[in-house]
Amino acid sequence: MENLHQVLKKKKYKKIKFKVSKTQHLLIKGRINGILGNFILDTGASNSCVGFESIDRFELLAKKSKTKASGAGGTGMKTQISAHNLLQIGSWKNSDFSLVIFDLSHVNEALEAYKSKPVDGIIGADVLLEGKAIIDYYNNYLYLQ
Repeated sequence: MENLHQVLKKKKYKKIKFKVSKTQHLLIKGRINGILGNFILDTGASNSCVGFESIDRFELLAKKSKTKASGAGGTGMKTQISAHNLLQIGSWKNSDFSLVIFDLSHVNEALEAYKSKPVDGIIGADVLLEGKAIIDYYNNYLYLQ
């Protein structure tokens, strides 16, 4: 019987390792516009996002947005949007990727309270749906097509 990796490799899936933090968050590395960052892989987040402090770091062109963000940190948070970015996770790429930008300080404060490293952003369901994601929790791999 073939294992999951062999089956998915035949279907052109990319295999990407993730780590599980002390807080049980799934942590994954990725690049935005060629710049490496640390992200939470969050199946419950509708959109991928970064914090306001990452605009310069990832060379984002941010525009105002009327959309308000909500999540574990609260509701009604102001956002910006950045379109036409290059996102790379492992060898999987999207060369026309949009990101939501909002205040991620509450996320990083919570992580730091548990002595976990801060993150640059969140990889959300937009990436998971586009990449036809399969998450192998047992072996800590994300597969994107």
